[in-house]
Amino acid sequence: MNKLETHLTHATRKKASSRLLALDVLRGITIAGMVLVNNPGSWGSIYAPLEHAEWIGLTPTDLVFPFFMFIMGISTYISLRKYNFEFSVAAIGKILKRTIVIFLIGWSISYFSFYCRTLQLLPFEQLRILGVMQRLALTYGATAIIALTMKHKHIPYLIASILFGYFLILFFGNGFAYNDTNILSITDRAILGLNHMYKDNGIDPEGLLSTLPSVAHVLIGFCCGKLLMEVQNLHEKIERLFLIGTILTFTGFLLSYGCPISKKIWSPTFAITTCGLAASFLSILIWTIDAKGYKRWARFFESFGVNPLFIYVMADILAILLSNIHFMHSGESINLHGYIYSSLLQPYLGDKGGSLLFALLFVAMNWSIGHLLYKKKIYIKI
Repeated sequence: MNKLETHLTHATRKKASSRLLALDVLRGITIAGMVLVNNPGSWGSIYAPLEHAEWIGLTPTDLVFPFFMFIMGISTYISLRKYNFEFSVAAIGKILKRTIVIFLIGWSISYFSFYCRTLQLLPFEQLRILGVMQRLALTYGATAIIALTMKHKHIPYLIASILFGYFLILFFGNGFAYNDTNILSITDRAILGLNHMYKDNGIDPEGLLSTLPSVAHVLIGFCCGKLLMEVQNLHEKIERLFLIGTILTFTGFLLSYGCPISKKIWSPTFAITTCGLAASFLSILIWTIDAKGYKRWARFFESFGVNPLFIYVMADILAILLSNIHFMHSGESINLHGYIYSSLLQPYLGDKGGSLLFALLFVAMNWSIGHLLYKKKIYIKI
């Protein structure tokens, strides 16, 4: 083997070793989890672990969205390496384009859902402005721009400042009250307007002020991505990630005595704790999949993980269609969602069992489409 061949072989191995399958798997687990918990057969019949905490607290369901945002932070670090984290027209152009596209997709889903329910062409006076996709867009855009304009050694200080500043806003603004006297509700009503908000006791869980700790959340993922990619040794990656995950998790739970954990306001302790749990879980997946080679079980989630946002958007559209395609059954109008649950599943499995099976079947339907794309090596980037 000549020197050129040796160099190319080494480079190929190095590139392969830097690609962590566990990242795709965790991304896939979170997307599958989001599809599962968002699409029960009946919202009134859900097993407790598949429900969000009503206000204060943490359930398994509360972990899927923040886990995805944590992984988005790591992915942002990996994707910006090709620009050497230097500010340029090309880099900013790509960031702004992706931010706008993701935000508009979120708006389009809200519009499509409203149109299917009301058949109104221009419901903009009642269209929700923010949402899950919009939060992903804003936090990605902010994180990417910060990564290109700030020295990375200063980012942890920025994270701490954002989270502490947000805590002060909550503390002095009645931010832990589950009603419309909450500073988050007051701000959203003043800027967005009540008709453009998600209405949960006056609180929009993807509102304006709670976007601040969400940016810090993604930045934590970015910093963990830096810790991962700075070293080549796989076991050192695992040790670094598990250590930071353990520190963040214990810190979040410890601080929760003074700052309660709440997803609906994205409290600082919610961001810290969920990032810690995500980092620890990812380290376990890296050890299991990339270090030990136990990969066969993960193929199901890999199909979700390679086209995550596309599958999430597709699932939303399919769910809207299932809820708005009506037909006559036993002399009554019923939608397809209701018919599958109430006529085919609930009579045999009960309320909660039928509701869970509906969600699992819906996940399987989306997986079949995602797996077909995966097998054909079709990767749809948003």
